[in-house]
Amino acid sequence: MSRNTETVNTYLDGFRTGDHAKILSCLTDDIEWTVYGAFHLTGKEAYDAAIDGVGFVGPPRLEVVRMVEQDDVVMAELTGSAIRDTGEEMRMSMAEVFVMRDGLIAERRAWVIELKENDFR
Repeated sequence: MSRNTETVNTYLDGFRTGDHAKILSCLTDDIEWTVYGAFHLTGKEAYDAAIDGVGFVGPPRLEVVRMVEQDDVVMAELTGSAIRDTGEEMRMSMAEVFVMRDGLIAERRAWVIELKENDFR
């Protein structure tokens, strides 16, 4: 496993357990995080504040469907779920692009699709 893929896996483990320190240890200081259709932020402090997600409780369940790497980019297809603060489960399909620098995540771009009916809709 490459250094970049190992970093992304460590990062995802941090999200699965709600471990802010583990997540932040995988990021550059000037990290940029975009969730298309939702938000864009820059820097570790802003990232740390957004980790838990407004309207959600507890860490999400995340499963890697596949992960590929080319040069300094790791792409991951994920499925998962998260619990809203109302107690409702949100199921989702995600595509993630991790732009790496010196073995750390310098940029994360995410597309999150909520699944309301089945595994594709």
